[in-house]
Amino acid sequence: MEIQPNKEELLQLTHYKMPFGKFKDEYLVDLPLPYLVWFKQKGFPDGKLGRYLETMLTIKDNGLEPIIRKLQKEFPKEKT
Repeated sequence: MEIQPNKEELLQLTHYKMPFGKFKDEYLVDLPLPYLVWFKQKGFPDGKLGRYLETMLTIKDNGLEPIIRKLQKEFPKEKT
């Protein structure tokens, strides 16, 4: 089985901001690792936010934040 990345979903994750709480309006990549671990322990929220938080935890655990930061620069969010 071959895994194919979803480019649109990755770009959405790259520009997704925390919608509430202490880190409201911060990019998920900028959230501290302990905060993401706390969510994992308490349970990620349902839906897109939960998937994105869990994915960002995996990205940070594996030291892949530079990829997300590069994507932020190379593919800036279009203003709507």
